[in-house]
Amino acid sequence: MIALPSGARILLATQPVDFRKGAHGLAALAAEVLGQDPFSGTVIVFRCKRSDRIKVLVWDASGLVLIWKQLESGTFRWPPIVDGAVRMTPVEFAALFDGERACIDSPA
Repeated sequence: MIALPSGARILLATQPVDFRKGAHGLAALAAEVLGQDPFSGTVIVFRCKRSDRIKVLVWDASGLVLIWKQLESGTFRWPPIVDGAVRMTPVEFAALFDGERACIDSPA
């Protein structure tokens, strides 16, 4: 498990993204598609089409941090695909990052 900044806002981008994108490409997506400032400290979680990988983007006051995780087996469990993002609690994020089933249904 990674340590998130205390009180950080955590968002899950519900549309799958092109996982060839790096930190700057995902930051541009966060700004253009989600309307989120990727340099505000908001933690943004991106998913891939195969549901077995996530990328987590966060600004830590010194630069962009990109975390990539792929499950060895199985897939992450996602809310329905809709436009935009949904807000996650730290507990929901921890469950998602651990590959557990999490109920994520709160609006961003």
